[in-house]
Amino acid sequence: MNYETFQASLQKLIGHYTSGEFKEELTLAKKEFFDNTGSLDENKSTYNLRMYQFYEWYFLTRPLKSYMKTPQVVSELQRGLRLTDEDREALDILKTQHHTFFEFIKSKNDFIYIKDLVTNKKIEVHQTDLIFGFDQKEYFQSRVVKIKDQFFFLKSFCFHPESAQKFILAQIKLHQKNPDLNIEDLLLRLNKMRYKFEQYKHVKPEMIYTNDNKLGL
Repeated sequence: MNYETFQASLQKLIGHYTSGEFKEELTLAKKEFFDNTGSLDENKSTYNLRMYQFYEWYFLTRPLKSYMKTPQVVSELQRGLRLTDEDREALDILKTQHHTFFEFIKSKNDFIYIKDLVTNKKIEVHQTDLIFGFDQKEYFQSRVVKIKDQFFFLKSFCFHPESAQKFILAQIKLHQKNPDLNIEDLLLRLNKMRYKFEQYKHVKPEMIYTNDNKLGL
């Protein structure tokens, strides 16, 4: 399976959980994900990126209320989905999915070199036409999967301003010291901070990237 075929199956699977019986679930999930981050504007340049973030979180991270499991897990249990061989292979690939904070190191030939800020492991990721212009001064959130022994990014990225680096590293250290903390909770919280930062451009970044939210943002 190549990256394009994998993405086609993933989009098909996500589509199943955004229609029909899951419409109410989708509405609840959107409120949960976008709460306090400003309204979505289809005319903004970040609209598609935010929707990629949401749909991947919805399918891979958030348990469905009616199943108490993520759509990714439920997909393997539902016979009514009529999975193709490609769909099953895509679901197997998604088991390698790794979602965390990364630091860009360099780009060379067909590869992006990054460091996982939680494990400090370096990863070589194959470039696709989805790759953005990376900046060594920006930490970012993303998901990587392994296809035929090569790493690829999924479509969602969340880039944080350079001024947030100190706060992000401090939060990561807390998670490294306490295995009971859920990294997905931190990723969602930082994602919301990123879009509050965009919404409240007149506010200093350190007033948004903080655990002491005196402004009530």
